[in-house]
Amino acid sequence: MNMVKIKMINEKIKVGTKIKFAEEKQRYTVQCCNDRFVICTKPLNCMKTVLYTIIDFQKNIRGTENLIFGMGFETIEQCQEALERLTKGESEISRNRIPLVIESLS
Repeated sequence: MNMVKIKMINEKIKVGTKIKFAEEKQRYTVQCCNDRFVICTKPLNCMKTVLYTIIDFQKNIRGTENLIFGMGFETIEQCQEALERLTKGESEISRNRIPLVIESLS
């Protein structure tokens, strides 16, 4: 994705936006975001929890947080705390990241 397209996509994303990634069947829902990072979740019903991914528009990647013992992403408050850690540089996207390929937004 070129920088112009990334910027256009980033400007359209807000809390509640549904994001379909090329590698995924189910859409993620944006829980919180800023100019650089977006934290999205999707339900994992069998475990009564959520799966999450973090988008980094600056590096054009997505993945999980690099903390060994995750802080949780089940609530909006937990997602906002993670966004604050990422923004302050206290954590980052893990090395198990993948390239950012957004198929659609709704």
